[in-house]
Amino acid sequence: MKNILVPIGTSPNSHETLQYAVDFALEFSANIFVMEVFSVAVGRGSLANIGEKVAKNVKEHLKEVIEKVNAKGVDIKIATYRGELSDGLKQIDKELGIDLMIMAPRSNDIKEELYLGPATGAIVKKTNIPALIVPKGSTFTPFKNILTAFGSGVLKKSRALEPLIIIKSLFQSKVNLLLVKNPGYTDDDLKINTELMDISSQVSITEHANTYLGVLEHFQSYQPDLLCVFRRKRGFFKTLWEKNTIPKSEFSARIPVLVLRVKKD
Repeated sequence: MKNILVPIGTSPNSHETLQYAVDFALEFSANIFVMEVFSVAVGRGSLANIGEKVAKNVKEHLKEVIEKVNAKGVDIKIATYRGELSDGLKQIDKELGIDLMIMAPRSNDIKEELYLGPATGAIVKKTNIPALIVPKGSTFTPFKNILTAFGSGVLKKSRALEPLIIIKSLFQSKVNLLLVKNPGYTDDDLKINTELMDISSQVSITEHANTYLGVLEHFQSYQPDLLCVFRRKRGFFKTLWEKNTIPKSEFSARIPVLVLRVKKD
């Protein structure tokens, strides 16, 4: 894990997420890139250099956020891109090779009833980069107990497990698997990927209307400090694909959530 990207929003608590990322990156000797993607629509009569002015303001804002954290020797660089959010992320990933994104559930302090706001939701939905979603006010501590929950054990690309494998290896984490049989599941869904089985300590199978309800049932018994899920249209964050948001009534977590990429839906 060499390059970590931290999307910065307008929240006054953005530096807390960046500090978490710094402490995490320090464990892996990784580099950090902070970014604030922006777009500029220049109409007739607009200032010709408006794009440059916006870019300058963005960099100044990012520098202010960086100054609020203790870098602890971690290399923090600014990555900017002029354009749409998903395009910017994909371009930065192409140029730098991003191994993980670390971000807050909501990049802006908007509706309190939302777990994932529109900006963060769009990042998770429209990119195929693994993401670590960190609750507001979290302080990094090594993960010792990881709960990996899914409705299907089929993974067409085992490479999706790389962040989980790396984290487990470094922190000597215990990985528990929770297979939740959702309505309409098939026998193939019950076949768990062999690499996932190899890194696990325990496998539990339950049956619920959705995977989140299965997690709620077993959360107290597992007491994880990290929840790991997969990015799928019919997976954990189903409504994300419809509205770019996740309401707290459907999902909420007081611990970090690792969202692993799978084959594009």
